Amino acid sequence: MKYKNHPKTVEQYVKLVDDTLIDVEEFIACLEFDMDEPGEQLQVLEPIAAELLKIRNGMSDGSYIFSKEDLPFMNVANKLSTSLPFTQHLAVINETHKKGLNIEDE
Repeated sequence: MKYKNHPKTVEQYVKLVDDTLIDVEEFIACLEFDMDEPGEQLQVLEPIAAELLKIRNGMSDGSYIFSKEDLPFMNVANKLSTSLPFTQHLAVINETHKKGLNIEDE
């Protein structure tokens, strides 16, 4: 599937990852504040945040490598696509990870 608004430059890709990481972290903070026992949700969201941070750190230190494989969080993101407000961003990050920066938008 192709998504709209793909990053065309490294700077745009870094910003998308940064913005999505912030969205995930803010969502986690809201769950922790609003729920007495957010354990199950955190078990899903914390690995997504960790993977985004890993990607971002790789971008910073030059070790990030595009791949043909889905990012590890995509199974969960696809299953919870109606529950997570940032699923579209995760999908764009994943598709960019797999296909690179020069993807034509539909």
